Amino acid sequence: MSRVILVFYGSYRQDRQGIKLARWIVEALAARGDRAELVDAKAVDLPMLDRRHSDYREGEAPAAMAALADRIAAADGFVFVAGEYNGGLQPGLKNLVDHYLPQFAWRPAAVASYSAGPFAGIRAATAWRTTLGAMGMVVTSTPLSLARIGGAFDTAGLPAGEDGGRLIKAFPRFADDLCWWIDAAKAQRAAERPPF
Repeated sequence: MSRVILVFYGSYRQDRQGIKLARWIVEALAARGDRAELVDAKAVDLPMLDRRHSDYREGEAPAAMAALADRIAAADGFVFVAGEYNGGLQPGLKNLVDHYLPQFAWRPAAVASYSAGPFAGIRAATAWRTTLGAMGMVVTSTPLSLARIGGAFDTAGLPAGEDGGRLIKAFPRFADDLCWWIDAAKAQRAAERPPF
């Protein structure tokens, strides 16, 4: 069963490293038979949050915002590739997701965190779990965390070295957990059984 999974990434930095992880996750999910699509906050380029998508009347939201709302609403699940910025959330990714709310409801999300140092973005992952749960998503329990991202991929974008090896080893369980929740949520939505 093919699933539609959006992979969100939010760095605006010139020499951003996490894009390698986001692209690799898209390819790895596609290799499992799912339709994975990258949502790059820098490419979408929404302004700093002033009005959410739901604050606009039908047909009046900016085109890029409306197009992404449709993609989110059509998706079965999400992966948030979360870099750790000063021990917290990546501002570009947070700004992107804050433009939406009802589109995310009752769908599962997984968090893949990373950092330049040895702690693999764990503090950002913890903060994202709280944020995504508050937005109505079920956040999976299996982490995917990558330390020392600057050296974890080779020039072809494939995982390399010890940290890349850990990523390859951890990914199947991470993806299996997300896909189990996607299938469960799809079944409930198909039966038109909202949780409340």
